[in-house]
Amino acid sequence: MNDYRIFSLGSNDRLADKIADRLGVPLGQIKCRAFSDGEQHVQFLENLRGKSVFLVQSTNPTADNWARLFLAIDAARGASARDITAVVPYFGYARQDRKARPREPISARVFAMMLESVGTDRLLTMDLHNDAIGGFFRTTNVDYLYARPVFISFFREFFKDTLATDDLVVVSPDAGGVVRAQSYAKRLMRSADLAIIHKEREIPNQIARMKLIGDVKGKVALIIDDMADTCGTLSRAADILIENGAREVYAAATHGLLSGQALSVIDQSPIKRLFITDTISTDRTLSPKIEVVSVGGIFADAITRITSGESLSALFETE
Repeated sequence: MNDYRIFSLGSNDRLADKIADRLGVPLGQIKCRAFSDGEQHVQFLENLRGKSVFLVQSTNPTADNWARLFLAIDAARGASARDITAVVPYFGYARQDRKARPREPISARVFAMMLESVGTDRLLTMDLHNDAIGGFFRTTNVDYLYARPVFISFFREFFKDTLATDDLVVVSPDAGGVVRAQSYAKRLMRSADLAIIHKEREIPNQIARMKLIGDVKGKVALIIDDMADTCGTLSRAADILIENGAREVYAAATHGLLSGQALSVIDQSPIKRLFITDTISTDRTLSPKIEVVSVGGIFADAITRITSGESLSALFETE
């Protein structure tokens, strides 16, 4: 295997530890801190010359974590690292992937350009809000990972009895998530039952109207989404599912942002359990309804394949 080092930049140390443990290597030595005025400072404490460097940094909250990542990439480039991979489990600004109104930036493209400008050779990320974001990169290789195989393995055990009676229905919370929901349904169920919630959004994070398409009566509903932010949409979707006869409602989202009053919203909703991964740090108080499923293993396996020149798609071919 190539000579490589893995460093955690502080936004998700627990996930970085799991990745390193799976690989059987120690995390590299690095000093990250903020000055009194808020400026970020990064210093590698070991030799990087000729090494492949993997920098683990989720970008939520966005500002300081993006800044620290850019500084670390520049420092690694200046220290003669052979190649630099930004391991960004959650890619902040991914939802701003197009110009929705006049005089708006395409923010996801801006951050893609910034990653390239500081010398990033590869981006390793998970469940981008829109896979087309990879098209914003010109010189940086983009490797996508999916939480799906981790969730599928977990759900096959968690919903074992429900799957045996074919009583599970997968729900997409909007039209844009149908392909994602279908990918779960066809791997979990013989009938691959799917329901869709059509929503009309008037302003960000507020839904005007929602309508259910599909039959959930007497079923256990599992809502699949890429992120859980304020959780207002999830809560209203769960209400609609219960109103339409669903026996129980569960939800799963790769990225648990859980901002604002999200925890109290989940607590007061009919959702029995919300499953999230640890792409964003879980070192905080969470609702007892929330269960964390780690993706440290799949990131470690991806790094192993990158350093040995193997295919990453093989991680998903045997689901």
